Amino acid sequence: MDWRKYISIDPHICHGQACVTGTRILVSVVLDNLAAGLPEDEMIASYRGLTRDGIHACIAYAADLAREEVVGLPA
Repeated sequence: MDWRKYISIDPHICHGQACVTGTRILVSVVLDNLAAGLPEDEMIASYRGLTRDGIHACIAYAADLAREEVVGLPA
């Protein structure tokens, strides 16, 4: 999955933290919910604009960061 289609960083939205594109849903919030065991369907129902692809993009983004690689983000 190319997470770059689903994750964006804008200094004017959520203080520049990584968000699901087109929303104010922080990647960290999605990951926290997954870590807490919240089912994807429940997250999608709770967060307007969140999709299954958006959730999977958050996981892929975190995996790239965990590899300690330099990950370029679109401006």
